Amino acid sequence: MGGLREVAAPFVVPGPAGVAVRDRFKGLTTDDERVLRLVGDHLGTLASRDLRVRCADGLEHDAGRWAERKRELTGESSSRWAGSLTKATHDQWALARRGQAAHIHSLEAGIDTVTRRLSLPIGQKGTKRAAGGYRNEKEWFAKSRRLRVLGDRMERERADREAGRVRVVRGGKRLLTTRHHLDAAGLTQDEWRRRWEASRRFLQADGESGKRYGNETIRVSPDGEVSIKLPAPLAPLANAAHGRYVLTARVAFAHRGETWRDRVQANRAVAYRIHEDTDRQRWYLTASWTIPPVRAVPLATARANGLVGVDTNADHLAAWRLDKHGNPVGEPRRFDYDLTGTAAHRDAQVRHALIRLLHWAQRHHLAIATEDLDFTAETSREKHGRRKQFRKLISGMPVARLRSRLLSMAAELGIPLIAVDPAYTSRWGAQHWQKPLTGKNRKTTRHDAAAVAIGRRALGHPIRRRTTPPRTHQSDGYGHRTVQAAPETPGREGPRPRIPGPRTRSVDAGRGAKAGNQNAQHRSGRSAEHGFWQKDSLPLSL
Repeated sequence: MGGLREVAAPFVVPGPAGVAVRDRFKGLTTDDERVLRLVGDHLGTLASRDLRVRCADGLEHDAGRWAERKRELTGESSSRWAGSLTKATHDQWALARRGQAAHIHSLEAGIDTVTRRLSLPIGQKGTKRAAGGYRNEKEWFAKSRRLRVLGDRMERERADREAGRVRVVRGGKRLLTTRHHLDAAGLTQDEWRRRWEASRRFLQADGESGKRYGNETIRVSPDGEVSIKLPAPLAPLANAAHGRYVLTARVAFAHRGETWRDRVQANRAVAYRIHEDTDRQRWYLTASWTIPPVRAVPLATARANGLVGVDTNADHLAAWRLDKHGNPVGEPRRFDYDLTGTAAHRDAQVRHALIRLLHWAQRHHLAIATEDLDFTAETSREKHGRRKQFRKLISGMPVARLRSRLLSMAAELGIPLIAVDPAYTSRWGAQHWQKPLTGKNRKTTRHDAAAVAIGRRALGHPIRRRTTPPRTHQSDGYGHRTVQAAPETPGREGPRPRIPGPRTRSVDAGRGAKAGNQNAQHRSGRSAEHGFWQKDSLPLSL
C-alpha cells in the first residue's frame, strides 16, 4: 500500500447558512420599467466609479478610506444606497483577490509538472501516478517554451498580488469578450448592448433588522407591495412620500413564502436584488437572508438505517442503497441529466435529477453519501497533456452546482448528507464490487460499483469485500454456504454429508444420534431406530 495517500474521515455536511428565493414582477407598466432602468444605470455608474477607486487604493485601504468613499457616494444617492455600494465593491474586490490566489496556485502546479517532465529522458514511460518524459524532441522544445510563458505569467501575477492590484470587469469578462464574437454568440449589436447594460446596473440593497419590513432601501410589504428609495438626483420621479417610488406589480414568493412573510412582519433583515432578463424581457426580485446554523446530525445517527451511496458523473448520478452493514440492497439507480443548451436548461436538469434522488432517499428514510469533489486543480493541460477528452469531461462536471443544490435541497427535506474522501473510490469499487454484483439479469457498471464504495466508506467499512479463507479452513472442507435453501427445496433439513472417521473418542464413525437419518431427531411420529441406548423387549419365554 505504499504510495497511497491518507484517506480523510467522512463527516456530516453542515446545512446552508442562507436562503434565496426569487419571484417575477408581473404587470409592470412602462413607467415602472423606465424608473427601474434609470435608477439601475445611475447606481451602476456610481458602483463602477467606486470600484475604480477601491482598486486604485490596493492594500493601503482601511476603515477611514471606506468611510470617505461612502461620504462621497451619499451626496449622489443616499446613505443607505452608499452603504450597499461600498459593501458590494468590497466583496467584489475580495473575490478578485481569491481568484488571483487560485490562479497563482494553478500556475505553480503547471510549472512544477512541466519542469519535472522536462528533466526526464525523452520517451521515458510514465506510471499511473506520474507522467513520463515527453515523446520526442519537438514536444520537449515546445514545452520548454511553454515553461517560459508560465514563468512570465507567474512573475506578473505575483507582482500584482504583492502590490494589491486586481483586474475586475463589472458585467463580466466573458460578456465583454463576446462583443468581438457576436456572430458566434448569435447576437446582434443591439442585443449585446441591452445585455451589457442590464448586467452593469446596480439595484440591490442589504437588509437591516429593526427597520420597517427589514429593509428601508428596497421595501417589500407582506402583501407584496414593492417600493424603492430613489437616489437624490432622481427624487422628482417619486410617486409616494419621502422620495419613494411604488411599483405597480406585486410579488408573492411561491417557495418559502410563509418563512419570508413571517420574517418581514417581524422586521428582520432581508436583502433584495432587482434584475432584468433581457432574453425573456422580464424583471425579477430576489430576496435573501441568513439562517442560524443548525446542529448537524451525529454521524452515528445518519448511519443507523444505512444510506444511499452516490457517484457523480458528467451526465448522470449513479446511486445504490446500502444497509448498515455495508451490503448493497435492491437494484442500482441512475438519475440522468443533460448539460447541453442554455444555463437555465442545465440548472433545471441538475435540479430535476437531484429531486428524484432526494425523494427516493426520503421514502426509505436514508442519508445520502457523496464525494467531497473539487476539480479546481485537476483540469490543467500540464497535468493531463493530450487527454483533451478527459480534461473536457472533468471540466464539464457541474461539481460546484451539484454540491450547492444538493446541500440546500437536502436540508429542506431534512436528509443528512455525508461527504467522503473521493480517493480511489472508482478504482477500488470496480476492483472489489463490479464483478460480484454482475449477474445474468444485471450488468453492474463501474459507476454503480463506485457508488457502493462511497457508501461503504461513509458507513465506516473498508471498501474491499471479506477475503475468502483458504480452502483447508473453509467449513467442512466444502466451502461457505452462501445461499440459504428455499422452504420448498427437498431435503433442506437433511444432515451434512458424514466424513468417514471418528469425531469423538466415544462414538464410532457412522454411529450416534445424527448418523444420517431424520428418525434420529426424536420428533413426534418418528421412530429412533438407531438408538443404541434403547432396551430390547422382554422374551416371551420368561
